[in-house]
Amino acid sequence: MFKHSVLVLLLAAFATLAFADSPPKVHQPTLTPQSSGTTQLLIAVSPVNSRVVWASGAGGTYVVTTDGGNTWKSGVVPGAEDLQFRDVYGVSDRIAYLSSVGANTTDFKIYKTVDGGAHWTVEFTNQLTNAFYDCFAFWSPDHGLAHSDSVDGVFPDLRTSDGIHWRSIAGRMPPALPGEASFASSGTCITTQGKQNAWIATGGSTTSRILATRDGGNTWNAYATPLVSNASAGGLSVAFRDARNGFVGGGDLSSNTSADAAISHDGGATWTLTNPPPTPGAVFCAAYVQGLRDHRFSASANDKDDQAQDQHDRGDRQPRFDRTVVITAETAPNFNSGSAAWTPDEGRTWYWLPTVSGYWAVAFANPKAGWFVGNNGQILKISF
Repeated sequence: MFKHSVLVLLLAAFATLAFADSPPKVHQPTLTPQSSGTTQLLIAVSPVNSRVVWASGAGGTYVVTTDGGNTWKSGVVPGAEDLQFRDVYGVSDRIAYLSSVGANTTDFKIYKTVDGGAHWTVEFTNQLTNAFYDCFAFWSPDHGLAHSDSVDGVFPDLRTSDGIHWRSIAGRMPPALPGEASFASSGTCITTQGKQNAWIATGGSTTSRILATRDGGNTWNAYATPLVSNASAGGLSVAFRDARNGFVGGGDLSSNTSADAAISHDGGATWTLTNPPPTPGAVFCAAYVQGLRDHRFSASANDKDDQAQDQHDRGDRQPRFDRTVVITAETAPNFNSGSAAWTPDEGRTWYWLPTVSGYWAVAFANPKAGWFVGNNGQILKISF
């Protein structure tokens, strides 16, 4: 969305807003700054497990860690120096995908590495005028979707079944509403779950909707949400913890009093507003603390060790974390710093994170291993 500006989705202003009705004491998560090795803006983050994490950002930059963030390696994809990587999907310590945006039609590309970033292959280059590929998501290392804003009433979305070739599924998508589009939101405008479920958050029109598939993108339904929606508003970020229970956050990018969120318990067909998040501005990124995906899809050479480490890290996880969501937000007009908050019960109760500022995205491998990424190469590990 906002196709004429590469930098439109910038971060929220530092929040000074407290909120009512919160318990007097709460065990806040542990926050540990880490050094990324770059000063470039980091936009998206994708944990593979508690040790391997990829992140991406401006200036064609990516960073990766294989030791839980104790050390990070940064790099720039050759030829992408003028592009932003708005989304990243890490498969293992060697395999990852990047999705780029830019000022030109052909700047929307999908890259892949199979050697830890030493080399990158362009798998897709957009040729459709006015397409804007906001985000992608995967069910497995070779099976994923890429989502674009609508063009002439059609969503020119893509699908891969082999991790190499990306083919149009525009004819399978629901018709778009006038002006309907998505906000890249650090790649979180789309999410996948299980082997075939996926959801996309939209806005930009009279109604904010969720586009949903249960068969791997062959067929889709569109469901209305109660989130505010207009040319600068709608659902920005969507996440599901299982096939039925999900969270969508958003608001109006032109207003700092519009943070909005809703939950679904029927796979996205119906949505109910949560209590208002305590951050000013729109909810920019939302992530369940329980993790991004089933770890059986990891293709790391050290799979068994990684999974054993994750199991150890999750050893004291209690069921309460299954409904815990962490959000980042963004505020007008400068969009150069941001606030964050979390809820243990999908929006009924909220807790502000007063020391977290300037971060775009957050994602988790498990409750003890999550990462914020943001301005000036900032990385912050978050552990519950």
